[in-house]
Amino acid sequence: MLDRIPVGHQKWRDLLFLHQPVPGELLRRLVPQPLSIDRFEGQAWVTLIPFAIQGSRPAGAPDRLSMSFLETNLRTYVRSPQGEPGIFFFSLEASSWLAVAGARAAYALPYFPARMECHKDADGATVSYRSVRRLGGAGAGLAVTWRIGAPLGTASPGTLDHFLVERYVLFAQRRHRLLGARVRHASYPLRAAAVSSLDETLCAQAGLPAMPSPPPMVHFSPGVDVDIFWRHPLCP
Repeated sequence: MLDRIPVGHQKWRDLLFLHQPVPGELLRRLVPQPLSIDRFEGQAWVTLIPFAIQGSRPAGAPDRLSMSFLETNLRTYVRSPQGEPGIFFFSLEASSWLAVAGARAAYALPYFPARMECHKDADGATVSYRSVRRLGGAGAGLAVTWRIGAPLGTASPGTLDHFLVERYVLFAQRRHRLLGARVRHASYPLRAAAVSSLDETLCAQAGLPAMPSPPPMVHFSPGVDVDIFWRHPLCP
C-alpha cells in the first residue's frame, strides 16, 4: 500500500540536468552501505539539477493550499541490496523553509534553505538561475545560464540518457538506517540545451569534483507532474 497511494503531488518544471562522470571509488566513500554504486558501461555519474517545483501539496489538499518554490539537487546513481536502481542525494537546496523542514522530517533528506532566483528572457529560451545556501555550508551555491534547444523526445531504455534521467526511487539515511521512497511520473520530455556559463560550489561542498563548464553532458526538460509516495525502511 505504501507504493500504491500517493501522499503528495508536485509539478516539476524547467529541469536542467548537468551530468559529469566521477570515479566510482570516490562515490563509494560518500554513499552509505548497503547501497551499491550504479554504473553505465562501467562509469559512475553525478548530476546537478536546478528546477522549479509548482503546486506542491499533500494528497487530498486543494490547489489553493499548494506551494511553489525553486530547488536544486545534487545526486548520484545507486542500487538497493535487491538490485533496484535509484538515486542518492548529497544535498538539496530549496527556497522554501517549510519545504526544507518538511522533507528533512518526513524523508530524512539533506535539504538546506537557500536564496534562489530564476529568470527567463523575453522568448523564454534563455534561462538564468542562481542559488546560495543560507545554512550548513556558507557560500555553497550555483549560478548557471543556459539556452533551451530543439525537442529530443523521451529517453530510450538501455541508453545513457535513460540511465541518467529516468529514476523513480530515492534512498536516504537516518541514524544509520536506510529508507526508500518512490515517485511516479510520465517519461521526461527532453530538449537539447547549451550551457553558456556555470559557476558552482555544491559539488565541492559534498566532497566531489567541481562540475566542468560546460558540463560533459546536459539535458533539459520542460517538466512532469509527479505523485510522491511515503518512505519505507530499506531491508538489506
